[in-house]
Parts: sequence; C-alpha cells; structure tokens
Amino acid sequence: MMLVEQIWTGNSLRNFNYLVACSETGEALAIDPLDYEKCLTQAKNRGWRITQVLNTHEHGDHTGGNGPVIEATGAKLLAHAGAGKRIKGIDRGLNAGDVIKVGKSVEFEAMDTPGHTMSHVCIRSIGDDPVLFSGDTLFNAGAGNCHQGGHPEDLYHTFVSQLTKLREDTKIYPGHDYITNNLEFTLNREPTNQRARELLDDLNETHDPNDPIVTTLALEKEVNTFFRLQNPSVIDQLRKEFPNLEDEPSPKTVFLKLRELRNSW
Repeated sequence: MMLVEQIWTGNSLRNFNYLVACSETGEALAIDPLDYEKCLTQAKNRGWRITQVLNTHEHGDHTGGNGPVIEATGAKLLAHAGAGKRIKGIDRGLNAGDVIKVGKSVEFEAMDTPGHTMSHVCIRSIGDDPVLFSGDTLFNAGAGNCHQGGHPEDLYHTFVSQLTKLREDTKIYPGHDYITNNLEFTLNREPTNQRARELLDDLNETHDPNDPIVTTLALEKEVNTFFRLQNPSVIDQLRKEFPNLEDEPSPKTVFLKLRELRNSW
C-alpha cells in the first residue's frame, strides 16, 4: 500500500515536498525535499526510511535539500537522464517508461515531461490507486512557466500527448501551492466557469496548505484553463486580447496564447 505525506514548506515560493512510503517495509521516496528538516523529521516520526530521493527537475527550489537528505540517509538520487550537467550526484537517470520501486508495494512509471524545463520528469503510480507527482509541469488549476530553460510548445505537447490521457481519477500532487491564484486566472479567462467559481469561493474560506485539497485529473479538466483549449468561452475571451486570432484556432495556438497571458498576469 502506498502512503503519501504532502509536506508544506511554508516558504515564499510555496513549495510542496513529498514522502511516499511502502506500508509493508517503511521504505520511502522523497520527492524534491527542499525543506530537508521537515522531510527527515516527518520520516522519523512515521518510522520510515528514506532510500531514494527524486528530483522532478533541476531548479534549486527542488534540488536544494538533496545533500542533507542523502547525507543523513544514504539515499540514492534519481532525476531525468538528461539532467546530469545540472543536478549533481545523480545515481539513476530516468527515461520515459522506467519503473521506480519503493519497498515491496509501490511502483511508479517515469514520464518524460518537457516544457517547464527540458529535463523534467513526472512520475505516475502503477496500480489501482492512480497518483501523479507533477513537479512544475502541472499545477492545481494551472501549468508551469517556461522562463528558466523550458519551452511552451513542449509544455503543450506534454499536456495533450501525456497528461490528458491519464486516468480521470488520478490524484494530482504538484510542486507548489498555487491553486487559488490559478483559479483566479481561470476565471479571468473563462468568467462563466461556475465550477471554478464555486471552488475558489470555497477555498477562499477553507484553504490551508498544511492540509490542502488534492484535485483529480477530472476536476482539473473542469477548472484548469490549460485543459480547456476548445472551450468556446475561453476562445471568445482570448479573442479580446488577440483580435487577429483565427476563427477556429488550434488547441496549440490557444495553449500558447494562454501561457503568454499567464506570464504577465
């Protein structure tokens, strides 16, 4: 059985860190453990042994805790196979389809998900409890930026060729807590999205990043504008910003225009 601890760092970048453990053996995978003190303390409190550290990508707010965690535990470091020049000390470079085992009962498949950076991995669970640890590729109600080593066209292809095809009940665990701000952007782009409005109103009253909402892919497709590329309301609203938009813009064009607007929103 897979056990997940979502750890709120409380830092200015609003990072989430994760521990994923096997209930049978207590072996654990630490994902982007920037706040290494919280991660090590939580593992100790749960009686877990961190045997692997995984970085979704090379940015310092995801790799910054590697050294102390590995020094304290002897864990092996996993990251994208192409990230060797940007992440020090990788023990296992991951390619698409590689399997990551945690103890006896937990398995993940590595996904090569370029866009936010070009050496970014997401991992999805294998089995009856579908979860996705999405790093900075997919956020709750949003998509990663492409400012520091990424490209929006690649991010688009990651969304449409991989993320949209996951099971609808897949739970989404992102690298940051941006959900309320992202819902504001959704409503800026699709003011008639009642589901996003209801969710934002609820979260404005209840949201606690120490006990955050865990969305599913099905919910994301309702409230995340980067999945709603053929929605007439989204396209009509986009035309107000881009008057020369063609009559029937391609999903790729819509995605790229949305990402452009989000950059300065």
